[in-house]
Amino acid sequence: MARTYEDECSYLERLSSCSYRIKKGFVSNMRVEGVFFANSHLQKLMFDELHHYASTKGVGGFLPAVQQIANVAALPGIRSIGLPDVHSGYGFAIGNMAAFDISDPESIVSPGGVGFDINCGVRLVRTNLFEKDIKPIQEQITQSLFDHIPVGVGSKGMIPLNAKDLEEALEMGMDWSLREGYAWAEDKEHCEEYGRMLQADPTKVSMRSKKRGLPQLGTLGSGNHYAEIQVVDEIYNEMAAAKMGIEEKGQVCIMIHSGSRGLGHQVATDALVEMEKAMTRDKIHVNDRQLACARISSKEGQDYLKAMAAAANYAWVNRSSMTFLTRQLTGQPVLIGGTMGTCSYVLTGTDQGFQETFGSTCHGAGRALSRAKSRRNLGYEDVLAALADQGISIRVASPKLVMEEAPESYKNVTDVVDTCKLGG
Repeated sequence: MARTYEDECSYLERLSSCSYRIKKGFVSNMRVEGVFFANSHLQKLMFDELHHYASTKGVGGFLPAVQQIANVAALPGIRSIGLPDVHSGYGFAIGNMAAFDISDPESIVSPGGVGFDINCGVRLVRTNLFEKDIKPIQEQITQSLFDHIPVGVGSKGMIPLNAKDLEEALEMGMDWSLREGYAWAEDKEHCEEYGRMLQADPTKVSMRSKKRGLPQLGTLGSGNHYAEIQVVDEIYNEMAAAKMGIEEKGQVCIMIHSGSRGLGHQVATDALVEMEKAMTRDKIHVNDRQLACARISSKEGQDYLKAMAAAANYAWVNRSSMTFLTRQLTGQPVLIGGTMGTCSYVLTGTDQGFQETFGSTCHGAGRALSRAKSRRNLGYEDVLAALADQGISIRVASPKLVMEEAPESYKNVTDVVDTCKLGG
């Protein structure tokens, strides 16, 4: 029997001004309690989503993020946490992180948790230019960036690559980019894992995955991926900013957001097929079949982790390749990309962050409206006019992306960052 909205809320306990606990019993089989972080503005979105789900008795649409966090807490694990950008996703909510104890023989790995765009990430390139230098040629630079970095579904890259090169890139990650002249030596110092996951095994990546990835190196893709010329608007911590080469307001930076393209998507798709078989064999039960998984110690689990690492290496090479193309044109940082028409943030990690969320952070603002709802509610010309009023030039591969990626389609990135700060 479906619960009322009030019944659902009875399982949610406020822990602080920006965090809530999801008690056991919110969904069946929860092994641990869930947690999510949201300030007052973001809380409304979370609870509105839950209210809509309860009022429709779960008919149609996506599972609310709160329920997906709870479903993940039903897996054998340590913690299930929703970060401030959390919203409905595939099995796992987007912005839902979980930690698993690899010494526990029951622990699992789920491609839905890693995501289909394996190692989707953000690269920030600092320049010695200032807004006054580029403002007179804003349109020309925007067009040049659009011409240099291929975009759109199925776009093909400008980096020459054969089958042997791809095998080496999957194994070597940014070491391949460095060897081939597509990266600077210091670039590796500023990437997680130094831009290379050593457990990568290209033989675990299917031929279909490789076929999809071969022509796409050095491409953005579609959806919310972007290459954006940005201007430093505020500096909140001068010492931390200076360490990253961000020295004063008006400085120009370029932010590149992309991942492992079709190769990573296919790696996840292939693994899900094998893991559904493994779940039957090993009698693994989940609350949502989108949480298909396998024991970490199983052949399926190990094969996926090795293929996933290879896809992660591809993503680092992909961003390095786009950085190379961009350079032809012109503590550990935490990069929170905003939406077109809004600001982005460069933060630094904290010790408390490692304790609370195992060093995980938000990926961006997080969607407030689905893509379909954005297309229904927003007008193409209205969005373009609003951006033009702010002095913003854009280029997109498909007109529908203008509505789907409009600022109104996302949470307020400042609320997301404020919640990160409040949460420590």
